[in-house]
Amino acid sequence: MARMTIRPPTDAALASGGVRVRPGASAARWDSWLRRLPLLPALIYVILVTQIPFVLTLFYSLQDWNLLRPEPARFAGLQNYTAVMSDPSIRIAIWNTIVLTVCAVAISVVFGIGIALLLNREIFGKGILRTLMIGPFLVMPTAAALMWKDTLLNPLTGLVNYVLKPIGLGNMDWINQFPMASIVGIEVWRWTPFMMLIVLAGLQSQNQEVLEAARVDGARPAQMFRYITLPFIRPFVELGALLGSLFIVQSFDVIFMTTQGGPGQATTNLPFLLYLVAFQGFDIGKASAIGVIAVILTMIVATFALRTLFTIFHVEARR
Repeated sequence: MARMTIRPPTDAALASGGVRVRPGASAARWDSWLRRLPLLPALIYVILVTQIPFVLTLFYSLQDWNLLRPEPARFAGLQNYTAVMSDPSIRIAIWNTIVLTVCAVAISVVFGIGIALLLNREIFGKGILRTLMIGPFLVMPTAAALMWKDTLLNPLTGLVNYVLKPIGLGNMDWINQFPMASIVGIEVWRWTPFMMLIVLAGLQSQNQEVLEAARVDGARPAQMFRYITLPFIRPFVELGALLGSLFIVQSFDVIFMTTQGGPGQATTNLPFLLYLVAFQGFDIGKASAIGVIAVILTMIVATFALRTLFTIFHVEARR
């Protein structure tokens, strides 16, 4: 009768719960953690600055807490979210946010593509023109809003009225009569350079031999742009539009400095409504609920932006 020899498990097997581990597995795992170690301070900073405040905002959104009342905060469940979603002000703010974001991004993309096509050509002073075009994007939003309000759109001394005076449009109070159009115009002025830079980067990476071959075959400039250039720069246009939407949906400073959300609620968007509820109504619970809703909408836009960005990187890596 044959004897069975039972060997004791090795230390590696005992350490892994009875599962045999390759000798180099633990070393490779340790090396991977060592490579991630330099990122640990940045990860801790992001958690402290973003995640912990968001968790606190979630907690406050479930509380019935108004600083104007002497009663302490009490748990209210989803009462704040129900009140927010049934409030007409939140629907107006969401609609204004959508209108502002869509109009500003769409017009900025169209202008950005046009300017990028012009600056992609060999023209005199191209470097100076590019520098001048980037200027509006580098101006602080508060300073830009004040400049437009007091220097350009002022009904008495504004430059826009001075230029339009010969055609009979020199007495317009643009901000009060066309508040949303004024905010959209300011955002377009600020974000057109950003769109131009994104599209210009795509145009400069385009294969010129393909354009030259199409030109030799008799293709007109409009046909070359529609069938060759536009499909090529489409990922860059989508990226610029999504990144612009990610920032414009959070617009606050321009509205605060120019219209204060008015007249009425004509320009009140979600960030400005949150400011009104939190710092004028002192309703911390309701303001936190509005903040959570705004963060969710921003995360949806950011998800599409990141997917577009990763698609561009994947396409560029395959070339």
